[in-house]
Amino acid sequence: MHHYHKIKEKHTKRNLFIAFLIIVSIILLVSLIRLYNRIDISKSNEEVKVERTGTSVTSVEENDETVEQIIEDTNHCVVGISKIEEVGDSIFSENAIEKLGLGTGIIVSSKGYIATNMHVSGNKYSNCYVTLENGNTYKADVVWANSTLDLSIIKINLEGLNYIKLGDSSKVKTGQTVYAIGNPIGYEFQRTVTSGIISAESRTLKFKENNKEVLMTDLIQTDATINPGNSGGPLINTNGEVIGINTLKIDSAEGIGFAVPINIIKPIIEKFDKTGKFEEPTIGVSGYDKNVIPYLDKDISINNGVYVENITKGSPAEQNGIIKGDIIMKINEKEINSMNELIENVYSKNPGDEISLTLNRSGVTKVIKLRLGKK
Repeated sequence: MHHYHKIKEKHTKRNLFIAFLIIVSIILLVSLIRLYNRIDISKSNEEVKVERTGTSVTSVEENDETVEQIIEDTNHCVVGISKIEEVGDSIFSENAIEKLGLGTGIIVSSKGYIATNMHVSGNKYSNCYVTLENGNTYKADVVWANSTLDLSIIKINLEGLNYIKLGDSSKVKTGQTVYAIGNPIGYEFQRTVTSGIISAESRTLKFKENNKEVLMTDLIQTDATINPGNSGGPLINTNGEVIGINTLKIDSAEGIGFAVPINIIKPIIEKFDKTGKFEEPTIGVSGYDKNVIPYLDKDISINNGVYVENITKGSPAEQNGIIKGDIIMKINEKEINSMNELIENVYSKNPGDEISLTLNRSGVTKVIKLRLGKK
């Protein structure tokens, strides 16, 4: 009997040991499975993260806008411009763009200031009509215009408007993606968007208009489709910033359009927005840079600066001894390499401000101080 109890106790211990081993084995197995799954999930997440770098998952968290959102935001700031108040239900008639002056404009201030082309709006002190995105039409006053630049600023009596972001046209690079927005053949196709790239920078265009020879300089060239009604509309970069104002296309060639760099008009927009007026300062010279000289005089060669061609009578330039053939190299120590840079720099100042001009006169450097006049 005693022997039987000993055998039974031995079997019990062995069974308990086996059970213990089974339990330990199960625990180890479950732990290994869990560890494996964790490693697998971690690997899987890592792969997704790598694949999604720079995609919409990250973009949303960083508040980056998609192209579609950027275009939508920009569209709110694009308007139609006409020289007559009522354009009727349809504009599909011969020479409609010319007859009605249909074009595009960009809201550049919450206070109702709109940038466009002068050939769209008309001369300073004239009137045109602006149609907003909601379909409402307002009479606009042309408060500034420049025929050489083919730019103007018009004003409607309305405040609290969405306005467009202005970029830096000095940073445009050939090959970068751009979008042109406008009313290509009238209101039926308002806010048409075309895309392309910057085809070239600092282009000079020579053409005839009203039997007069016109020279436009430092233009941005793009292959984004630009038709006549696009004139005055924005050329934007992938951040939704305006880098140029679409101005014209070459009729004899496909896929070539042009825009005036936005930087030249930025100081004017800023002054109108802050003070409600812009008194145009002037040195009293007109000239050409190295990109334009070959069109005019093969015997002149410059690498930097602006060649002075004409001096206005009675201007600060004449009064301070600037002569034809001088090359303006700097304004207040800022290097000048194009007529647009010269104009932009002057526009950022006010009549009466004193500036310092560094000139190259027949190889000799001269520094002249003068006070800006009022145009």
